[in-house]
Amino acid sequence: MRRAVITGTGAVTPLGVGADTLVDRWTRGESGIVDGDASCREFDPLDFLSRKEARRADRFTQLALAASDEALGKAGWDELPYDSQRIGCVIGTGIGGIGSLMEQSAVLREKGAKAVSPLAVPLMMANAGSAAVAMRHGLNGESFGVVSACAAGAHAIGTAVRMIRAGAADAVVTGGSESALTDVAIAAFASMGATSPTGVSRPFDARRDGFVMGEGAGVLVLEDAEAAEARGATILGEILGYGASSDAHHLTAPDPSGTESARAIRMALEDAGLEAADIDYVNAHGTSTPLNDRSETDALKLAFGEAAGNVPISSTKSVIGHLMGAAGAVEAVATTTALGRHVAPPTVGLEEFEEGLDLDYVPGGARELPGEQLHAISNSFGFGGHNAVLCLAAA
Repeated sequence: MRRAVITGTGAVTPLGVGADTLVDRWTRGESGIVDGDASCREFDPLDFLSRKEARRADRFTQLALAASDEALGKAGWDELPYDSQRIGCVIGTGIGGIGSLMEQSAVLREKGAKAVSPLAVPLMMANAGSAAVAMRHGLNGESFGVVSACAAGAHAIGTAVRMIRAGAADAVVTGGSESALTDVAIAAFASMGATSPTGVSRPFDARRDGFVMGEGAGVLVLEDAEAAEARGATILGEILGYGASSDAHHLTAPDPSGTESARAIRMALEDAGLEAADIDYVNAHGTSTPLNDRSETDALKLAFGEAAGNVPISSTKSVIGHLMGAAGAVEAVATTTALGRHVAPPTVGLEEFEEGLDLDYVPGGARELPGEQLHAISNSFGFGGHNAVLCLAAA
């Protein structure tokens, strides 16, 4: 079977621009959340795009373009290493260009229909991120968006893996992007009780009271392993397995039993040819909501059995908030980078423990991961009961 290796990673997050910056600061226990704000304050689209290009791209697309530039640069793609028709592009998002939608809705109300921008539709469509990345880099293979709420980034990566394995592509630029920090989205999530009224993200802590909305993007370059090795690429890691399932339980709440989440984890392990005892680290979905953190804990116990208590588990959302459709992709980037450094970054803010939430959530500080060949699981669970799990290996 063809294998999908990682040759490039890129990220823009509330911790800054760059995949290394993300893990550097997270490992040190720094947080990109300031007074409940998890925006990408250090990102300036004009550092990556011309003014004309920036005007023609919603912020979620701008973030995807910046992350893709880093990922392709890291992969050494000064020129495309394969036939452009054999390179795909799959970018996930939860909501797409909602910022542009809100702006043009205001224009319509205040100035009338004739003032609405002719770019409104391409700015707000959910596939704009994948289209823009494909056009920027001349990728003529399969190109499309994936929309599955907070599982979208992981679903996109899993889809890219399947494309490479099936021989439909020699490489795929894949990941997720989101920028939904609009008044309507913020108010809507608050109204449903999903977000933290205190503006604090502390996954698995007894005081957790909801997630903190964030924005960002994560992009990976996946290549067929033989082709990557033949061109002398530096391999950063590998996507060994992918599992996905549906709770079919509730539109927004996870199944409290964790049954289907656990099945997705087991599917990813089986796809990778690994056992639970082979996993050295888990990057948890870890949203800081009462329901998710307990359900995910129970899912890990179901999937890992006795091994659940022996594996370090931490949540990137403790320092960057919830990046929605970008979360799974950013967390895959973070996991790949952390494995390469043999480190399990901490779950920042975890200080008070709750009965039943008794796994090793890496409180207090980062921890070294011993061993030569490290393996990890990265979980993503989205509204609608979407579960997507990636199994990754260090290079």
